Amino acid sequence: MKYFRTSEPWLRGTLTDVPAVPRAVLHSLELAQEDILRWCGSLTDEELNARPGNIAPVAFHLRHIARSIDRLLTYAEGRQLDGGQLVQLESELDLGATHFTLFDEFNNAIDQAARRIRTIDPSRLEEPRKVGRKGLPASLGSLLVHIAEHTQRHVGQAITTAKILLASRAKR
Repeated sequence: MKYFRTSEPWLRGTLTDVPAVPRAVLHSLELAQEDILRWCGSLTDEELNARPGNIAPVAFHLRHIARSIDRLLTYAEGRQLDGGQLVQLESELDLGATHFTLFDEFNNAIDQAARRIRTIDPSRLEEPRKVGRKGLPASLGSLLVHIAEHTQRHVGQAITTAKILLASRAKR
């Protein structure tokens, strides 16, 4: 399947009902979803779990994106992480992910994040938030921006790993 993108989500004139900062985060998540599908969607279970050069597998990046978005939104909502989120954090590098479960978790996390982000009142972006066990200072707005930048960082790493795997596949 050839993939053609006419423009990035932020240039499509979509989500105009959402204020600028949350809209930018939503567009960033939409771009992440498209890029992951484009570059990682054809990888096999074995490739998703592979560690070429001992780098983190694509499976890690997809899990980490999904779960870190949930954690960061929890802080943005003024809450602390629960036990389930902490357990999930410890299992992000686990091997044995399947394509279906990995992409299901990833896509569901993006969809759920979009719903949660849409509920954020933009007049509250400057409100302080505490992050992590140490309660490090942040704001609601900075957490939203970090969701976008952190997601894109891991998308880039997943794509780079996928390109290595796809090049290796082509040589076989």
